[in-house]
Amino acid sequence: MQPYELSTTAASDALRAGQLSPVELVDSVLDRIGQVEPHLRAYVTVTADRARQEARAAARETADGQFRGPLHGIPMALKDLIDVAGTATTASSRVRADHLAEADSTVAARLGAAGAVLVGKTHTHEFAYGLLTPQTHNAWDPQRIAGGSSGGSAVAVAAGAASFALGTDTGGSIRVPAALNGVVGLKPTYGLVPRHGVTSLSWSLDHVGPLTRTVEDAALVLAALAGHDPRDPASLITDPTDHRPPRGGDLAGLRVGVPRNYYFDRIAPDVEAAVRRAIDQLAELGARLVEVEIPMTRYLQATHWGLMVPEATAYHERTLRTVPDRYGDDVRILLEAGELMPAGDYVRAQRARTLMRQAWSQLFDEVDVIAAPTVPTVAVPADQETLTWPDGTTEGVSDAYVRLSAPANVTGLPALTVPVGHDGAGLPIGMQLIGRPLGEPMLLRVGHAYEQAAPARALAPVACDRGTATTLEARHLR
Repeated sequence: MQPYELSTTAASDALRAGQLSPVELVDSVLDRIGQVEPHLRAYVTVTADRARQEARAAARETADGQFRGPLHGIPMALKDLIDVAGTATTASSRVRADHLAEADSTVAARLGAAGAVLVGKTHTHEFAYGLLTPQTHNAWDPQRIAGGSSGGSAVAVAAGAASFALGTDTGGSIRVPAALNGVVGLKPTYGLVPRHGVTSLSWSLDHVGPLTRTVEDAALVLAALAGHDPRDPASLITDPTDHRPPRGGDLAGLRVGVPRNYYFDRIAPDVEAAVRRAIDQLAELGARLVEVEIPMTRYLQATHWGLMVPEATAYHERTLRTVPDRYGDDVRILLEAGELMPAGDYVRAQRARTLMRQAWSQLFDEVDVIAAPTVPTVAVPADQETLTWPDGTTEGVSDAYVRLSAPANVTGLPALTVPVGHDGAGLPIGMQLIGRPLGEPMLLRVGHAYEQAAPARALAPVACDRGTATTLEARHLR
C-alpha cells in the first residue's frame, strides 16, 4: 500500500508510531496528484512548494516530540471558497481570478494549528452555485459528473489526491459529491463550524464540513474545526465535545427513523436497494427501525430556493452589476433571477423554515437518527441534463440531487453521508444519516458502526498511468 492510500486515521497512527514521515506522506500525495490530475481536474491550485516546506517542519516537530495531534503532518485540500493567507481564493470564477486572500479563514487557521499540511485548493461549481462542478470529473468514471459544489474536494479524497478535504454545503454540496464519489461527507449543525473567511453563497444555509475516507476520519477533522468564533454571527457557543465514535459497533437501543414518504420517492432501484440493505444492517447491529413521516415535504424545495436565491444575489450585488460578463451563464442567470424575487417571498420562506424546524424537532422525539438515501441516483453522464422517472416525471439533474439533501440545510440539522455500495455499473451509492441539533456524536457513532460491519472500501479506480508522476508547482485559474 502506498502512503497516499492510507486514511487520515491510519496515516496519523503511522506518523505517531514513526513508521511513516510527514515528508514521505506528503510526497506520496503530491505524486498522486500528478498522476490523476490530468484525468480528474480536482484542483484549482496545487501548493506543492508550501506543502513540502510544511511537511519538513512537521517532521522536525514530531522528531522533537512536539506532536500537535492526529492531524499533524496530514495532507489536506480546501475548497476554493476558503481563504488561506497569500493564496488565491478564486471560487472557480473569472470574477475572482486575481484575488489573493489577506488572512486565513477560521477553519484554515485551526487546521494549520493542528498541523495539517495544505496541498492545494479544489474546484467548486462557480461560487458554489450548482451541484455539478463542471470543471472536475468523477473519480470512478471521468465521463460522469463529480457532483457539487464541493466536487473537487470529493474527487481529491476519492482518488487519493488528499487525505481529507473541506467543502461547503448550502443545499447538499458536501454530501452530494461525497455520495457520487464514494467517500464520507459531513454537514455539521448550522453554526457549529465557523464560516469566517469562507466565501458565502447563502449565509443562512451555508455550512463548512469535512470530506474523508472514513467516518472516524470525519470525527478527527470535525474536532479540529468545531468551536465558537465571534467573527461569524451564526457561530454557536457550545461545550467541547469528543466527536470520536466508540470502537464497538453495538447499536442496541438506538432508534433509526426510516421515512415512509419523500426520501424513497423517485429514486433509482439500485439506490433504494443498497440503502435499504444498509438500514437492515443497522438493525442487525441492534438498532430498532421506526417508520416516520417527513413533514411539510411539498414546501421543502420552494423554501430552500426562496432563502438561497435572494441571499446569493445580495452577496453578489456589486460584481453582478459591474462585471456580469465574468460569470458563467448558469450562475449569472440565477443571480439575475434573485433580483426579481419579491421581498414577501423571502419572508414567507423564513416563516416556512421556522415551521419546518419545529416539525423536524418533533420527529426526534420518536427517533435518534433518520436514515435515507443521500441522492436519488448515482453520478450521471456529464452531458445529461434531465432524469425521467418510471411515473413519467422529468426532473433536472441538479433538482434531483438537491431534493434529498436540502432539508438538512433548511432545518440546520447535521447530516452524514456514508458509502453503502455500488450500482450495476460499479458507481458509488450513499446513505444519509440525519440527526438532531448538535447530534454529530450520534451520527458518527452510527456511521462508524455501519462502516465496521460493511466490507472494506478501496480508493476510486482512476484510469491513469500509475507509473507516471508529475511534480506540480502552484498554478492558478486564469
